[in-house]
Parts: sequence; C-alpha cells; structure tokens
Amino acid sequence: MKSFVALLFVALLAACSSPDVSRYAANQPVFDPAQFFLGKTDAWGMFQKRGGEVVKRFHVEITGSNSDGKLILDERFRYDDGTTQQRVWTLVRQADGSWRGTAGDVVGDAVGEAAGNALNWRYTLLLPVDGKTYEMKMDDWMYQMDDRTMINRTAMSKFGFEVGQVTLFFRKRD
Repeated sequence: MKSFVALLFVALLAACSSPDVSRYAANQPVFDPAQFFLGKTDAWGMFQKRGGEVVKRFHVEITGSNSDGKLILDERFRYDDGTTQQRVWTLVRQADGSWRGTAGDVVGDAVGEAAGNALNWRYTLLLPVDGKTYEMKMDDWMYQMDDRTMINRTAMSKFGFEVGQVTLFFRKRD
C-alpha cells in the first residue's frame, strides 16, 4: 500500500511539472506579446480530451491595442457548433519582464514568464460545460515561430489531473 501511495504522489508531482521557460532563452525570434499582438491576429484551434479525441474546433479573431501601458486583447471566438464567445484580456508587463493578466473568466491574475521565443502562462479559467462552471488550471505555452506565426499548447487540469489539451495556431494579419 505504501508503494502505491508513493507512486501516486510521484505521478501527481509529474502531472504538475512543466519545463522552465528559461530553457528557451536563446531561441529566436524573441517573443514580445506587446509587439506580436498589436493589431489584428487570427487563430485556429482545437480542444482534445485526455485520450486525444478532438471535441471542439474554433477560430479566434484577436484585436490587440495599447492603453496606458497595458496590452488589451479582444478575442472573439467562433466554435464549430456555431456558438460564439468573447474574452478581453488586460496584460501588463512587470518590472522583472514577467507578465500579469486579467480577464472576466479568469480567477485572479494570470502570471506569465517569457524567455527567447517562449511564454508560459499559468492561470485558472472558469470553464462553462453543460450548464455548470468548472475551475480549470491552465498551463499555457506560446512559441513564436517567425514574425507572423505562433503556436500555442495548453494543458488543462482539474485536481492535478490533466483533462485535455488546447492547441492553437496564430497568424498576424498584414
């Protein structure tokens, strides 16, 4: 029994860990959210259950603007079932280079650390599903590929167990 409990504890710790963003410090181009998201950006994504089944696809139109030193991201989602959603992020670069962000469906602050071409966000998202709302832990990784392209992968978890993944492809408009 003790072996089982120890194994379960190790599995829980592994589920909560992710790479340190500093490992990407030498990667180019350097990702600056305030520069990348300024203007219009499109994103295409999908949500996959833990087993890999794609259960939702979507397109996002993002408008980024600066207001008093804050980056405002107005995200308009259109899902494959015809439903829509809007999320407005307010992001602020901190003195140490990290980022803090808020949105109406985020509990508290999102905290982001950047290095090289990568940014890692961690936050709790209020996720509505079938008339109920769940608090989901988000471990969100963004990787800038070139001046106009970014790939994003997010692990969603509840009680330390991964429930699914969100994958997004971003493309800045001309």
